[in-house]
Amino acid sequence: MDTAFIPDLSVILAFSAAAVVLIITPGPDMTLFLSKTLSQGRAAGFAAVAGALTGCVVHSILAAVGISALLAASQTGFLVLKICGAAYLIWLGFQAIRHGSALNLDASSGRRGSLFGTFTQAIATNLLNPKIVLFFVTFLPQFITVTDPHATGKLLFLGLYFVALSIPAGIALVMSASAFQRLIKSSPKAMRAFDWIFASIMGGFALRLLTAQASSN
Repeated sequence: MDTAFIPDLSVILAFSAAAVVLIITPGPDMTLFLSKTLSQGRAAGFAAVAGALTGCVVHSILAAVGISALLAASQTGFLVLKICGAAYLIWLGFQAIRHGSALNLDASSGRRGSLFGTFTQAIATNLLNPKIVLFFVTFLPQFITVTDPHATGKLLFLGLYFVALSIPAGIALVMSASAFQRLIKSSPKAMRAFDWIFASIMGGFALRLLTAQASSN
């Protein structure tokens, strides 16, 4: 069986650490999961999780194909993408510290609809979010070298692996939505801790990326 599409263990471990922090950091998807669960019940929350994850699968496929096409066309262009990605990651960290979490608990009074409607709403919200597009395009290339002949497979593997890691987190959030809401409202410091952890992770990966570019020139 050909396993060339599977990255090295060190890459998977580094990616896992970053992905877990990103997944548990409050943001638009988490807001949607909570709002649907609190206003319409767990079934709606799970529908929202399924929709968002479906959107992430699409993003993973498009990112793998698009980034690989850029790599095949121009290694210089790929390097520029990675450097721009580092700048974007630094901007994300700065925004998290400056503006705080993107979690909006006031969104819990959503309009009741069908489970399929919630599912499609979550897909649309995910696919039309430019920040998610930019995230996949700038985050995944950090774990691929310019000369890797199996870049497409590895990019797709990492994207789908990110989706797999998100599944238990989404389920846990829906199951404990009320408790999580109480925790956030009673402990604003917890939100700021998430913001700083997120910013630190983004800054660390950006520094790693820029250092790698400097050593390759």
